[in-house]
Amino acid sequence: MEAAKRDFLQLLDSDIEFRYAVAGYLGLSEILKRLDSITEELVNLRREQVRLRKGQNRIWKEIQGLREEQGKIWKEIQGLREEQGKIWKEIQGLREEQIKLREDFNKMLATINRMEGRLNRVERTLEKLTVDVEDEAKSILKWRIRNELGVELDLTSLILPDMELNIYGATNDLCVVGESTVRGGTEIAEELLRKIERLRLNHPEMLRRNLIKVIYVCLPLPGLIERGVKEGIWILKATEEFHRPELRII
Repeated sequence: MEAAKRDFLQLLDSDIEFRYAVAGYLGLSEILKRLDSITEELVNLRREQVRLRKGQNRIWKEIQGLREEQGKIWKEIQGLREEQGKIWKEIQGLREEQIKLREDFNKMLATINRMEGRLNRVERTLEKLTVDVEDEAKSILKWRIRNELGVELDLTSLILPDMELNIYGATNDLCVVGESTVRGGTEIAEELLRKIERLRLNHPEMLRRNLIKVIYVCLPLPGLIERGVKEGIWILKATEEFHRPELRII
């Protein structure tokens, strides 16, 4: 009898059809089917719960990553704001420097304008003085030539396409070629000699057999008189003769 019980229980446990058959006899068949269905549903729900839990864990990890990324972004934004603040300070400094430079420039421009005004006055004075010296030179030389050589000679300025001379006058046998200046050194002697050579080459008709080279200068600089002695240039002013070569007409 015991053996029959064990076999019966074993069949109930291992043979589902036998179990349903016994349940049917006992009126439990429908209940067992529903329990099995519920059990299967619970298993499926458990699996879905596990799957959802895994998905939820992934979402939380992503949320954590996003929060960390957001924290980095906020730090970068803070850094950018600080950098922007530095830039604005630099811009403000540049604006202040620009204003200062503009003020300095305006002061410098005003100084330049004042200097230009003074230079214009100096230029006008020099121009007037130069004209006065030229006129004085022509008058003095005309008087000296008339009294010392007995020659009446009109002295003017000579303007040619390739050169200009402050002092020029010519008669049949005599030619006076010269420059006049308030102050001058060896460079004015060099300039006079170059112009005379250019006359010989390009305008020989303007020269004569007897040539008087002259520099009328109020203040001769060092070297001019020595060069005048060497080149036979008459160097003088109204009240003084610095060098006088032999003046004669052949």
